[in-house]
Formats: sequence, structure tokens, C-alpha cells
Amino acid sequence: MTDAEATPDATATSEAGTADGTGADDEGYRGVFGAFPYAFRATDSLVCKSYVAVGGLAALLLTVLFGLALVTLFGATAQARFSIVRAFYVLVGLGAVGPAITPVLLVARSRRRGASRRPGYDASLALAGYAFLASLYVGAAVGAEQTPLPASAGLAFPAAGGLLIAAAHYLRR
Repeated sequence: MTDAEATPDATATSEAGTADGTGADDEGYRGVFGAFPYAFRATDSLVCKSYVAVGGLAALLLTVLFGLALVTLFGATAQARFSIVRAFYVLVGLGAVGPAITPVLLVARSRRRGASRRPGYDASLALAGYAFLASLYVGAAVGAEQTPLPASAGLAFPAAGGLLIAAAHYLRR
């Protein structure tokens, strides 16, 4: 018997399997798409569970919107061999989707590794994720010039929301 088999955690995992009863090991949730159901099952925080659902839907919606915008842009700039605007669309899309899924990925990684976190880690990441989604909306409203602020100030809100996610992770771990 190896040391890994002798530990209570390894024995419980091998006997019980996963929460869904498949008997497969939860250690590998197989990337981004598997992290969402894994984080939903693994966390005890209702706020985090709600963010996994809402954040996942928001990330999917953002991906579809930026994908359609990119297709439209390709049609408008079909004559150009390379357009810096195309690259900028991809960068902005990643800047919107990346921080939206980051809280879920951090919770899933933390739970998978069994890392000891301060109480409220999952909930604080979820609240920071909600704040980031709200900052995307405020940034879009400012960027659309529906406020007295200049359109370029619209970037400050999502940037602050992304920094809030990083701060929640580093302060609560």
C-alpha cells in the first residue's frame, strides 16, 4: 500500500467516487468547461453557486456577442489583409470574458487542490465577479457617451472590476 492510498482522503475518494456517482476522480475537471460544474458542486457558498451560473451565462453571452461583432467586422474589412481593429476586437473580447470566468476558475482550482482558504473566499470571489459584470455595464454606458464622462473613461470601470477580483483572491487566500 502506498502513502497516497493510506490517507483517509484517498480512501474516501476511491470508495465514494464523485458527487454525481460516476466513480470518476474529481481531481481533473478537464479545463474551463469542466470547472463550472465542478465549482458549483464543490463550493458551499450560495453566492458562489449563483455566480457560477450567472457568470457562466454572462461569459457565454459575451463570447457570442464578441464573436458576432468580429464576423461583422470581417465583412466590413474584407478587402484588408490585416486590420489592427480585428486584433483589438479579440483583445477586448478576452479582456471581458477572461475576468468574468476567473472567479469560477479560482474557486475550482482552490477546491481541487484542497487548499486551506480563509472563510468567505468563495463568496468574496463571487461578489467580486458580480462587481466586474456590473463594471462592464457601467463601462459600456460611459463608452456609449450616455454620461458627461469622456468615452475613454469607460475602460477604467472594467479595469477596476478586474483588479477587484485579483484583490479578493489575494486578500482571502
